[in-house]
Amino acid sequence: MVVILGLDVSKSSVSACLLNEKPKDPRQFYYECPFRCFSANARGIQELLALKPDIALLEPTGNNYSKLWGTHLARAGVEVRLVGHKELRNYRANQLALPDKDDDADALALACYYFDYHAEPRRFVQIRDQAIVKIRELVLRLAHLNRVQSPIINRARQDLAWQFPEVAHVRSLRGESGLAPLLWGWLAGERKSTRYDRLYAQTAGLGITDTVRQHAKRICNLQCEEHAIEQELRQLLADSRFEPYCQVFKKFGFGDRLSSVLISQIYPIEGFLDADGKPEVRIRQGRNSKKPTKRHLSLRRFQKALGAAPSLVASGDSKKTKVIGGSDLCRKALWQWVYTRIEPRRSRLKNDIGQHLGSQMDAEKAAGRPAKLVRNRIAAKAARLLFRELVKNLT
Repeated sequence: MVVILGLDVSKSSVSACLLNEKPKDPRQFYYECPFRCFSANARGIQELLALKPDIALLEPTGNNYSKLWGTHLARAGVEVRLVGHKELRNYRANQLALPDKDDDADALALACYYFDYHAEPRRFVQIRDQAIVKIRELVLRLAHLNRVQSPIINRARQDLAWQFPEVAHVRSLRGESGLAPLLWGWLAGERKSTRYDRLYAQTAGLGITDTVRQHAKRICNLQCEEHAIEQELRQLLADSRFEPYCQVFKKFGFGDRLSSVLISQIYPIEGFLDADGKPEVRIRQGRNSKKPTKRHLSLRRFQKALGAAPSLVASGDSKKTKVIGGSDLCRKALWQWVYTRIEPRRSRLKNDIGQHLGSQMDAEKAAGRPAKLVRNRIAAKAARLLFRELVKNLT
């Protein structure tokens, strides 16, 4: 008999529901079930493991909350499965008809979900291996550092506009060796520059304050942390398993950051394919044409994972497409890649991929279509090309 544990994770505790079989009337069982609550401390984890479940089901609530519980369960030999937020919400409300949305209801729904869908792997969120989990964690940390830096740099530049206006808008970048950007390093007293010394001696500004120097030190520290993370990502991407993926990424001109973001979402590519390791294509009747139409299901799942799958939203006479679901991080990273490597002709890739996407972008912009729409279309087209290149290279 399999012991199933439904676990709803909160900030400092979890609500647990232990089942041996699915209740005949989940709605009534909700009022009778002896739900357990465990605190996020050593005692709470010991009490949870003492339940000795075979399989635990959680929602993927990020690195900060579910990681603690999922890691301890996995170390104890418990199989951990993740259920998507949208899937659980629909299942709880539509199939179980549970009265309220609370932690206990979610725990019960998670446990019941296993009994209905345990034989359908695609009903569960893909569980990544150790290297992918680490890459994902580092990618999210880089995104966080980028968000933290922007307001500090903007504030420093605004102050420099009246303190040292000659350098207020200088674009200073970190070197490959990890040295702090020259401007911020000079302002923080960590690097020397005769050029900035000379400019400051003749400045029209009112003088650099300690506040700006403190901002510069913060920027240098953040840049140093970024460099360390990038080095670690480079080492992780050197794994032989990722070599075929990186070969394809080079054709698209993806840097280490974008490659890391993509790997964290799409590895292994076999997760998008059918049981024979081939792209899943089905023939279905077209909704409007009523004719047999090919549905590229694997490609659609791949685009969805990257946040580049437009969905039709129709109401009455209004029809429009909108990107729903998928990774916001991937969507943003692909958009930035289009903006920097495809749209500017001087930076465009000098291969078939760059020329194909670039010519489509030029044609759509010349037709007067909005720039945002064009970039989204090119990103979606790039995702389709990427899938086909990966399948060709890996299968």
